[in-house]
Amino acid sequence: MVELDPTEHEIAELGPKIKDVEDLDELEEMLALEEDDEDRMPVKQLIESRIESLEDEGEAVDPSDADLTELTIADIANMVREIDDVELLEDLLEREKEGKERTGAISQIESRIESVAGTDEEDSEEVEYVPPEEKYPELDHPTADKQYVEGVSGEKYRDMWVYCETQQGELLDVSKEMLGQARTLMDEYNSDEGYGGDEDGNPEDVIAVIVGDDIGDLAEEAITYGADRVVYHEDDRLQRFRHKPYTEIVVNMCRDFDQEWRDYHEPRYIIFPATNNGRDLSALVQGELDSGLASDCSDLYIDEAMISNPAKTGVAGESKEFERVLHMPRPDFSGFEYSTILCIDKPHRDFHPQGASVIPGTFDMPDPDDEREGEIVEHDIDLPDDWFQIEVTEYDQLDEGVDLSGHEVVVCMGRGIDRVDPTEGIELGLELTDAFEDAAFGLTRGVITASYEFEGHVEQYITEERQIGESGQVVEPDLYIAAGVSGAVQHKVGMDESDTIVAINTDPDADIRGFSDYFIEGDLFEVLPRLTEALEEGELASAVAEVSDD
Repeated sequence: MVELDPTEHEIAELGPKIKDVEDLDELEEMLALEEDDEDRMPVKQLIESRIESLEDEGEAVDPSDADLTELTIADIANMVREIDDVELLEDLLEREKEGKERTGAISQIESRIESVAGTDEEDSEEVEYVPPEEKYPELDHPTADKQYVEGVSGEKYRDMWVYCETQQGELLDVSKEMLGQARTLMDEYNSDEGYGGDEDGNPEDVIAVIVGDDIGDLAEEAITYGADRVVYHEDDRLQRFRHKPYTEIVVNMCRDFDQEWRDYHEPRYIIFPATNNGRDLSALVQGELDSGLASDCSDLYIDEAMISNPAKTGVAGESKEFERVLHMPRPDFSGFEYSTILCIDKPHRDFHPQGASVIPGTFDMPDPDDEREGEIVEHDIDLPDDWFQIEVTEYDQLDEGVDLSGHEVVVCMGRGIDRVDPTEGIELGLELTDAFEDAAFGLTRGVITASYEFEGHVEQYITEERQIGESGQVVEPDLYIAAGVSGAVQHKVGMDESDTIVAINTDPDADIRGFSDYFIEGDLFEVLPRLTEALEEGELASAVAEVSDD
């Protein structure tokens, strides 16, 4: 007997339940039960989709005959990592060039070929190093005079540091999210499958950094979310974020190696929240440390990197594998492409810490572990009065903004609102949102950046705070309703972990159809009022099924 009998559940309840079923035989039995009893088409589609998903996961792609046009660049990158046959890699390269000819895919295959085949030493030529001030004597080089510019490599770096932003005496959620991800990364880093710790085999730590006023109690909380050690600086003048003192304090922490708890030069990695203050601080700190920064990252992972740039290898025509590299994917400025940023040393210059700022909501919120133990270190330096030349005598407390996460339902409107009238489209979305007990109202990037003219109270809802997607908020509600949303990948990453996705679109080939649980081919101006009415009458599930079958 199956644990989940679909005939005993409403359609709306089955989406998240079916996604948790991992047994193909059980799914087949569920499908048979549904066909013999209720025979509801949406339920059968849900079960069949789950079966296909598990079958796809179980079928390893054979690179010798794989259709590369059906694979994403990420799929190809994962596939070639396991291939050591140069001829097979060259065959894949030729097939990609004859197919979609994607620069990213070609780069991944060529990088793997270089890694496996090595480099012909006869083609290698050492690059002569000339200091910048000698190479370009006519130019000003302020960094050459800075005290902390690294002139040589070989220093010792360790640990992943996490700047934990606070507000009114509490850790921001994004700080907890980053601590959880840092914990995951460093646990893997310290494992045998990772690097097994630092160059001497010692495990590396997660270091939480906290700066502010009356924050001592937050150190214990940071440990429960994954920190091994917390370094904090407390001062009543630091109640609000200030550029100069916050930057100087964090930079001093990074360079302050005359402490019992550390014996290394600077952190190996450091991450900040991509909040307003976090973006400011990350750029200032990394600039002072003369290292790089990848801003607004949507993921982080640590891996090797095969590099052929002679500025990094020191030898023209030679590839070199760099280890312990923090890979920092982020959306490009257009929002339609993605880049993975690397911060890699040069033969005569170290670039540490490798730094990133992370979009809030990118990582899951970890569960606090009250049993975790860690070390708490109070940082102490004098803060000169000239770091506090501006005194805040009066201020207004802004509202907390719009947080779309944590709601049972999210209703999102896309550019389909312009089919009739943008103002009316938004109003219909708001009416549906209000009909739920716990729902939030969101928008796609296309609505926010378009030049629509909205009337009345609707205009107050058209703000970047409500944007869902790669460069906006990430949501995972029980029910996600997307009306007039095309389903671009930038939007998908902000909502595809939702338990049940209902999409409404006039285009039967819209991208969102491919990752929706229910797809309603129709005009949102006609469909949304029907859903709102059905919800008010307690018949939403049946209405969704009925409309999606129309």
